Amino acid sequence: MNNPLHQPEPVMQQRELPYYRPTGGECELFERAWQQQIPLLLKGPTGCGKTRFVSHMAARLGLPLFTIACHDDLTAADLTGRHLLMDGDTRWMDGPLTRAVREGGICYLDEVVEARKDVTVVLHPLTDDRRMLPLERTGEVLQAPPEFMLVVSYNPGYQNILKSLKPSTRQRFAALSFDFPAAAVEVEILHSETGLDKHLCAGLVNLGQRIRALKGQDLEEGVSTRLLVYCATLAKAGMPLQTAVRHTLLEPLTDDDDVMAALQELAMHAFGE
Repeated sequence: MNNPLHQPEPVMQQRELPYYRPTGGECELFERAWQQQIPLLLKGPTGCGKTRFVSHMAARLGLPLFTIACHDDLTAADLTGRHLLMDGDTRWMDGPLTRAVREGGICYLDEVVEARKDVTVVLHPLTDDRRMLPLERTGEVLQAPPEFMLVVSYNPGYQNILKSLKPSTRQRFAALSFDFPAAAVEVEILHSETGLDKHLCAGLVNLGQRIRALKGQDLEEGVSTRLLVYCATLAKAGMPLQTAVRHTLLEPLTDDDDVMAALQELAMHAFGE
């Protein structure tokens, strides 16, 4: 008979992680980099899973995630914070980078090369052994706690002379290259994410690979895993497959009528229609 004073400890339920299918040792690398307080640079084409990977790892490590989508108008103040007029008073409001440093968490700058040059200057003191964030407007110097990690990403295919990371910045990060998954893995991702029949998932992946083969010829960019998931989601929800293909895999890639016609013919052959 069990002693009521010695009941077993309740089992803690594991936090549900955003779905991510590892393709190599990237999860271990991320975790080791976080443990050793090393910033991480992710390189890879649009829609190949970089952002999902970071979300997955933040949840896996139990850390808050502060994501910034970088763009041409993003300034250092957008990251660190600024004084705002509130209720007649001027108050300092932390930006997402400052919050991540104060609270301890992952700060993820997506497509960092799109941001203005003064943004990377702000990042430098956080990417060496100082691990600090000077806030000139408040006179503070914040020391990043052990839980803080800086992660940035970009698409090397879009780099040019005006938009690239300087070597002095790149060499402050450990780097991890991403690409689209192998066909079998991508089929598994589509099926796991959407529940669509595996045979149809395989057909979509086959089509995606054929479209990617056209990159640099008629297309600037190939179809992403993200778009394949969108297509499978709509097909699973009952949309005719060719309609879903047109609106998720073809229309987002081109505005050229001739290229569109060629892609539609490719899609018909891919499914034997």
